[in-house]
Amino acid sequence: MSDTSPILVWFRRDLRLGDHPALHAACNSGRPVIPVFIHDAQSEALGAAPLFRLGLGVGCFAQALAEKGSRLILRRSERALDALQALVKETGAGAVYWTRAYDPDGIKRDTEVKKISIDQDIEARSFGGHLMFEPWTVETKAGGYYKVYTPFWNAVKKRDVDALLSAPSHFPAPTKWPASDTLSDWKMDAAMNRGADIVRPFVQLGEQAAQARLGTFLEEKIAGYGTTRDLPGVDGTSNLSENLALGEISPQHCWHAGQRALHDGKRGAEVFLKELVWREFAYHLMYHSPRILDRNWREEWEDFGWNEDERLAEVKAWKQGRTGVKFVDAAMREMYVTGRMHNRGRMIVASYLTKHLMCHWRIGQKWFEECLIDWDPASNAMGWQWSAGSGPDATPYFRVFNPVTQLDKFDKNREYANRWIAEGHSDPHADALGYFDAIPRRWGMSPKDAYPGAVVDVDAGRKRALQAYENRRFSSFACRCATD
Repeated sequence: MSDTSPILVWFRRDLRLGDHPALHAACNSGRPVIPVFIHDAQSEALGAAPLFRLGLGVGCFAQALAEKGSRLILRRSERALDALQALVKETGAGAVYWTRAYDPDGIKRDTEVKKISIDQDIEARSFGGHLMFEPWTVETKAGGYYKVYTPFWNAVKKRDVDALLSAPSHFPAPTKWPASDTLSDWKMDAAMNRGADIVRPFVQLGEQAAQARLGTFLEEKIAGYGTTRDLPGVDGTSNLSENLALGEISPQHCWHAGQRALHDGKRGAEVFLKELVWREFAYHLMYHSPRILDRNWREEWEDFGWNEDERLAEVKAWKQGRTGVKFVDAAMREMYVTGRMHNRGRMIVASYLTKHLMCHWRIGQKWFEECLIDWDPASNAMGWQWSAGSGPDATPYFRVFNPVTQLDKFDKNREYANRWIAEGHSDPHADALGYFDAIPRRWGMSPKDAYPGAVVDVDAGRKRALQAYENRRFSSFACRCATD
């Protein structure tokens, strides 16, 4: 391999220049660097909203590279390996660098790329960067992986986190650039239909926007974060989930910023750090027990009596934000307009679907995969299973959130409900009206419609869920219920 041969830097969910170990190593090698993004089978399989957001992210990242005198080469191929091999032949590249993936499909794809590249005398290196703590480096005293969050937090909270790497100041270019696809030809926004124009103003796109978001959070919100993070009607969170999902900012960047805030005595900083580690815990579980993605993490839940028929009227009402339960409906409508959903809302809609409606968590998981611009495979799966009761949760009872009392507790003045629900209001909020512009026309809905009655009585739904749970007589749980 020639020391002057180009290095292909293969970007995926790591669309940033700063704190990027693979890019940093490539640029420091002194060899030509060719940034590459491949629209492969895994990105093709994304739902409408995450694919739309990925397309925006790729376009923004390509512009950032262009401003530095480099380029992002775009290729479309069902197998990433085929595109990489073609680029190696076209450019004479002697190496391929990338940031590690941790999901089963990503690991399988990357393992194949590494093996075949090495067999063909091409250097193939994977780097960290998407996580702070590689899953195989965090072990219990018995040598296994952690299955409960609090011990995981205690194990990593005092660990050193890698120092941040600056963005390269120089991008060595090849003597000749390979051909590139045109991003617009991929039509990554097509499945969003008219919803794309509604969601787009809420997107904070790219590395600079992510860093600005973090700065605003640290200056204005982190002091009260411990309380305001639970109030959906208040802009009290970092809102960094969409940027972390595509690697437009690194978790290391957020961690070090949070540690500085903690050192400065800002209330809420430790809670923020714990949320970053909650994300790490999700990846830890996905890596060590990939069943969490598509099967009940707790095997004893395999024969629990959830409905799996997505055609039910109750499921349709849940998807449309027409359950007659305002917290549930407001949260679902927020998702259609912004592409995101407040974390408290996620817990409520997930609990309602899996408990009050007795529907399988996979129905909700798949719908979020379709609708969230901040979709993340590990966090989405763990969140749904945590809410359903089938996942990693140290709580010794079957939790059933009461969506009515939760609204009273966390949205006392109904700022959140009124922002997202138009029916029954003479002068609805613009965002509530935006919902009707974002949803499919075939739903045939109008802000002038009457607000629906509850599809399931809240108390009756709770009792039904508890009865189903008690009938299962899970030996690993006590048969009592939270009063959330």
